[in-house]
Amino acid sequence: MAHTGSSMFGVIVARQLRSVDVAQEEEQEESGCPTSSCLPPLCSIPRTLAVSPGLGGAPVTPELAGDMRKILFGGTFHVFNYEWRKSFFRFREPRSQLAYALEADRGGARAVQMVVQAHIIKFLLFGGQSGSDGRTLHSLCDVGQRDQEGALAAALTDSLWLAGEERSATVTLVTSEYCTTPHLDYKLDNFTERLQLFTFQQRDDVRSFISQHIQCFKEEGSHGVILFLYSLICSRTVHRLREDLDGTASHLLHVSLGNFVCRQALLNLLLTGRATPNVFNGTRQVGEDGRPLERPLQGVLARSDVGYLHWSREQMERDRLPQVGSRLKTPRLPIWVCSINGSYSVLFSPNRSLLSDWKMEHLFNLYFYNGQPSQTTTARLTIDTHSHHWEALPRDSGDQEKRFPSLEMTIRTKWDGAAIDWNGCSPFY
Repeated sequence: MAHTGSSMFGVIVARQLRSVDVAQEEEQEESGCPTSSCLPPLCSIPRTLAVSPGLGGAPVTPELAGDMRKILFGGTFHVFNYEWRKSFFRFREPRSQLAYALEADRGGARAVQMVVQAHIIKFLLFGGQSGSDGRTLHSLCDVGQRDQEGALAAALTDSLWLAGEERSATVTLVTSEYCTTPHLDYKLDNFTERLQLFTFQQRDDVRSFISQHIQCFKEEGSHGVILFLYSLICSRTVHRLREDLDGTASHLLHVSLGNFVCRQALLNLLLTGRATPNVFNGTRQVGEDGRPLERPLQGVLARSDVGYLHWSREQMERDRLPQVGSRLKTPRLPIWVCSINGSYSVLFSPNRSLLSDWKMEHLFNLYFYNGQPSQTTTARLTIDTHSHHWEALPRDSGDQEKRFPSLEMTIRTKWDGAAIDWNGCSPFY
C-alpha cells in the first residue's frame, strides 16, 4: 500500500511540475521580477528552516491541506504568489530608533505583518506592566535581538491563542519530507504538503514552542507569514471559520491588482480571534431597508486588546466608508491597526490610561509607524480634542492630501474634529 501511495504521489508531482515554469513566468509579471533567476523554486524552504519529522506533532492530511486552500483562496488550485512567499517577520536594527519595528512588505502580507507589529508593541509597552504607566517610547528603542525575538513569539502567540478561544492553539512548521499525498484536484506548492501540526492546551507552551523555533518565522526564505497564517487557520479550525463567515464572504483572501490581499474577516480574526466579516458591533438581524435578514450579519462581539481604524478617500468620496464600531475603535489598550487608503500601519500611545480616563483625551500624543523602509523614525502626532476644533484648509488648496491628510482623517474617525499637530514632520501615511 505504501508503494502504491508513493507511486501516485510521483505521478501527481510529475504532472504538476510541468506547470511550475508557467506559474513562475506568470508570477514574474505580477511581481515585477525581471528574470527567472530572481524566483526561488516554488515555495522552496532552506533545510535549516525545516524541522525533522521526528520532532512530533501530526502531519497535515490531504483533506486539511485542501480545506486550508479553500478557506484562504476559495479553491485548491490557487497558491501563494512570490510576494507572499518572500514575506517573513523581519525586524529593524536592534537598539536603534526603530528597534521595535518590523519591516513590512508592500504586498498583501503587509496587513498581517502590521497586526503582528501591533501585538509586538503591546508586549513591549504593556507586557507585565500592571500600573497605569507602561514603558516609554524611548524604551522601544532599547530593544536587543533577544528582546525582538521574545516580542515576536509573544505577538504570534497572542493571535493564535485568541483564535483557539483561549483553550488551545496550533503551530504549523515545515518538515524536510512530504507529510501527505494530495488529491488530483490540488495544485502542489512544495510547502503545504510538508506541514506538521503541533497543538498545545497551555498558552505558555505555545509561546515556548514558537520561541524555540522562532527562526521559522523570522528568517529569510522561511515563508514565515504564510506559516503563521496556516497556524492561525488550524488554531481557529476550518469548521469554526466557516461558522464565523456569515455568507457575505467564503474565504479570507481576495485578488486585488494581481495580488492576494486580506479581507476584513482575516483582519478581524487576527485582532479578535473570530473571522467575522464586518466592523460594526454585534450581530445585525435587520437590513438597511428595515426588513429581517435571511442570515444575520456577524460583526465584532467584544473589545480586544488591539483596535482598528479605517479610512479611504475613495470610499469617502463615494459615500461608502464603513463605520467602524466602538468595540474596534476603543480597544483595551491604546494601540490601533490602521487601514488607510488600503495601506496598513499602526498608531499607539505608551499611556495605558488614555482610553480609560476621559481627561487624558483632551491633549495627548500618538505615535505612528507604517512599516516602510522610507520611515526612519517613529512619527509623533499631538492630538488636541478640547481647545479648538479642526478646520480644513481653504478650498483653493488643490492637493486633497494636503487639505485632508489621510492619517489625520483616520484619527478623526475616533476623535471627531480633533486638531492634529505633526510636530515638524510632513504628513504621510
